[in-house]
Amino acid sequence: MLDKLVGKIGNYMYFRYGFFILLSVSLLLSIVFPHNDGFIMFIISVIFLGIGFYNKPIFLLVFTVLVVFFRFNLLPLAGESFFIIHLVTYFLVAYISAGAMYYVQKVKKDALDLTKSLINALDFRDTYTSDHSENVSRYAVKIAENMNLSKEHCHVIHTGGLLHDIGKIGIPENILTKPSELTSEEYNIIKSHPVIGYDMLKHVDGFKKNGMLDIVLYHHERYDGKGYPKGLKGTDIPLAARIVCVADAFDAMMSKRVYRNKADLDVTLNEMRRNKGTQFDPEVVDAFLSIIQEQDIKVEQLIAYDHTKGAAVR
Repeated sequence: MLDKLVGKIGNYMYFRYGFFILLSVSLLLSIVFPHNDGFIMFIISVIFLGIGFYNKPIFLLVFTVLVVFFRFNLLPLAGESFFIIHLVTYFLVAYISAGAMYYVQKVKKDALDLTKSLINALDFRDTYTSDHSENVSRYAVKIAENMNLSKEHCHVIHTGGLLHDIGKIGIPENILTKPSELTSEEYNIIKSHPVIGYDMLKHVDGFKKNGMLDIVLYHHERYDGKGYPKGLKGTDIPLAARIVCVADAFDAMMSKRVYRNKADLDVTLNEMRRNKGTQFDPEVVDAFLSIIQEQDIKVEQLIAYDHTKGAAVR
């Protein structure tokens, strides 16, 4: 519950709605109880104003003036002091709140930029999978949105999709880019990348709490229980990991790799259908296929995967 609350604090839109609600309540109380000093309610509404409109300075100024105007004219006690004092005080509160929200958003952006830098480091090692992780992330989010998952869940899937293959940084390059079939020993090394990625990121407290690590660790699990590294089955596999698995596998077949050419779109889609209930969660595949059928999505817009067995490769 606390993690969800923290996630909502990072979403300024909630505070925009909260500002209008609080201001309306403050005005209503001022009318019903005209001799009551509504200072606290108006201050809280201005705090919400600063957070909600931190990136809209004109709106911030206009609404602050509006709040002060309402309080100054509706509350008799407010009229005992100068309008300009109220305006400066309330604007300072709004400005400080806006600055705090700006800092929160900057931290989130810096974390995302760092994530993308890590992915770029992985892409530079293997030109055949360049942009792979970013593509997986975008398409997995489309599937999640089609399944009506919350914005918070979609955000986790976005970040997890970017980082799902980060463990391949620990795989020797001669194995990662080998043009011929892997030996059993080499394939087992490739299969270790989810655990390597998990170990790399497990100390990031936010990743641990929001479920993003589940994507990194379980995106190669199969719905029939024959995947790796844990051999989880069905709904025991976290939903986010099942979604990334489908997006990942699709691109593996649609992208040219060092060891094979890309597959035809119809062949790829038929392979996805054939593996419903075995490699893939049927519900996730259906959501994926409905996106293809209901929207005019070009092959170039369809996004990404890497190493599995079954419908995909390595």
